[in-house]
Amino acid sequence: MRFLNLRDGRISYELHGDDPAGALVVCVPGMGSVRSSFRFLAPELAARGYRVAVTDLRGHGDSDTAFDTYGDEATGADVLALVEELGGGPALLVGNSMGAAAAAWAAAQRPDLVRGLVLIGPFLRDAPGGTALRLLLRLMLLRPWGPALLGAYLGRLYPGRTPEGHTEHRAAITAGLRSGDRYRAIRRTVLETTHAPVTALLPKVSAPALVVMGEADPDWKDPAAEAAWIRDQIGAEVLMVPEAGHYPHEERPDLVAPAVLEFAERTGRG
Repeated sequence: MRFLNLRDGRISYELHGDDPAGALVVCVPGMGSVRSSFRFLAPELAARGYRVAVTDLRGHGDSDTAFDTYGDEATGADVLALVEELGGGPALLVGNSMGAAAAAWAAAQRPDLVRGLVLIGPFLRDAPGGTALRLLLRLMLLRPWGPALLGAYLGRLYPGRTPEGHTEHRAAITAGLRSGDRYRAIRRTVLETTHAPVTALLPKVSAPALVVMGEADPDWKDPAAEAAWIRDQIGAEVLMVPEAGHYPHEERPDLVAPAVLEFAERTGRG
């Protein structure tokens, strides 16, 4: 494990692949998740000669919990800082859920540092509900019931196959929810994140993109329609993954990893 040192804290990450000349890939998990979410995809990319950095979000996993800000823009800035730390790219950004929003933000802000996007279960706009939904979330995430409710919600995002290593991955997530400081940071991430700034910047995203969406993703009433909306916004390719929910790269690595590898090769190695 390594750390990216920032002004108000550290971001933890792992580096897969030992070739310093390998093209850079940065993988960013979703809200509430941790870097082991990429336990299947990162080794596959590294085996093909890529240098793969897999991060934790602010306040998640082994990252610090004392940051002033959380959300898409802060995470996107962290991603860009990591790309520069590791040689300046341009890098392929692979983001899941909120991590996908951060990757899109980064691509709009610094197209010179981003050569491609893989957006997995992406949230590039806010879910319907507005103020009422935010008030409900505030109530749901209060202690003492908040950690259990959030953990249960994250668990239901796997409606398909139970992936290998799932028990250990879920244990790492649960440990974060049980930690006072870490849960406060995770709760702030949930409550302070709005995808509106990312939505506004989508016309500036010029990097080639692949959207990977689980056919049974519970976060969307119609996952295929959401993937089509993103396709129309940024000209992305779309892969709909059967027997998968919000984490198709975990539930169906047999389908997702080959598609990502093929996309990575087509978008070049920097």
